[in-house]
Amino acid sequence: MSPAEASDWLARAQAALRRTSTGPTAEARGRVERCADGVVTVSGLPDLRLNELVLVNGEALGFALALDADAVVAALLDRVETIAAGAEVVALGRAVDTPVGPGLLGRVIDALGRPLDGAGPLVSERRLPIERPAPAIAERDLVSKPLQTGILTIDAMFALGRGQRELIIGDRGAGKTSIALDTIINQRTSDVVCVYVAVGQPMTAVERAIAAVRAHGAPERCVFVVAAASAPAAQQWIAPFAGFSIAEYFRDRGADALIVIDDLSKHAATHRELALLTREPPGREAYPGDIFYLHARLLERAAKLSHELGGGSLTALPIAETDAGNLAAYIPTNLISITDGQIVLDSRQFASNLRPAIDIGLSVSRVGGKAQAAALRAVAGRLRLDYAQFLELETFTKFGGLTDTRVRAQIARGEHIRELLRQPRFAPLRLADQIALLAALGAGAFDESGAESIAAARQGVGRALDVLGPSFAQDLESAQAIAPAALEKLVEAVRTAARSPSTGRR
Repeated sequence: MSPAEASDWLARAQAALRRTSTGPTAEARGRVERCADGVVTVSGLPDLRLNELVLVNGEALGFALALDADAVVAALLDRVETIAAGAEVVALGRAVDTPVGPGLLGRVIDALGRPLDGAGPLVSERRLPIERPAPAIAERDLVSKPLQTGILTIDAMFALGRGQRELIIGDRGAGKTSIALDTIINQRTSDVVCVYVAVGQPMTAVERAIAAVRAHGAPERCVFVVAAASAPAAQQWIAPFAGFSIAEYFRDRGADALIVIDDLSKHAATHRELALLTREPPGREAYPGDIFYLHARLLERAAKLSHELGGGSLTALPIAETDAGNLAAYIPTNLISITDGQIVLDSRQFASNLRPAIDIGLSVSRVGGKAQAAALRAVAGRLRLDYAQFLELETFTKFGGLTDTRVRAQIARGEHIRELLRQPRFAPLRLADQIALLAALGAGAFDESGAESIAAARQGVGRALDVLGPSFAQDLESAQAIAPAALEKLVEAVRTAARSPSTGRR
């Protein structure tokens, strides 16, 4: 080593010594008294706070789940088989938190913010606690801007607004996750940041969902938080809260965010499991008494912020599973009363290949109608009423033939509506495309060609509208009313698309 190198090394060493604190430090330590089923009972930490992180045996993270008079019950966030009675527990002095920031976009992480995609370490801006208070009433604004899902049935009849909480509920295998993923994929042309939280799902299903977004959407503006069925129960419990904190980072900076929680039924089951392990008194269906408060304080964090706070929004699409279509069960009724509406899926429609299998009689959006685009609202008009009347008439036709001309025409129109609402996965429609299809339906463009031409029209309407000019679709989406000349162009574009079927996907 040359004298210059030695002098430089000595200077760096002296600088490092000056930055090193040599004073005493206080550390709270306890010991494990009992350990079973991912829950440990800890003694010797009387000052531990609720939700405070602890390090057990130097290798497993956990958090304080329940505070007893003489002990603390902590839930383990890592699966470690070597923990036993007598293991050392160290209080870390901070609540459970998660990294946030633009560096998380495009990444797959666990509930603690640790990467799962093998793409290297995360670059986070800072960490936020997973438990954060919901915005106060004075901090909120009216929900006035639509969130386009790209699904014609939802955008036309149950429109969603940015800042709304809309429950997606139905039996297993009825297409709940498909609707949520199509909504995320449709944001590829918007400025909405998406957070997908998987709770208690099989890892194969989670991988398929992530692959679908990467193949059809904009994964560079999505964050995937995964607490699969194989993850510890404590990770599954904190995952939705961590996802909300990640989404709130973007909302608080004036951006629009969307969070999907798949699903809250499994989250409720995890909460029940942890509650029973900590000996909380069970209530209805063995759920603890605070199950409603658990989901209420979570979903209340979705909101449209006031202009003074940046005007950002956080839209929540929680998913819940029913058993044999029973909406009156404990968890479904809780979630329906918390949210601003629900999209109910019918497994019988799904089995009949009517997909998305949305039950228009039970579904409702209590907010989004005020945020629906004016042009879409003008052409959607009586769509829901006409379709509901058709479904009733169709039931009566099973008992005999129809001779009334008016009724036959109503049946034919209903069949056209049903075929128009049938939409394949990963094929979202632009707002202009939806307006054009509904305008053509109202003008009777499908009366002569029949229902078989609707699929071709739905697939080719985008290209037909693009022929009218690059600004035509944009002007249509922002218009407060559709001029007669523009309406004629829309109907003719749909007729052209119906006459020119194409197997390619736009």
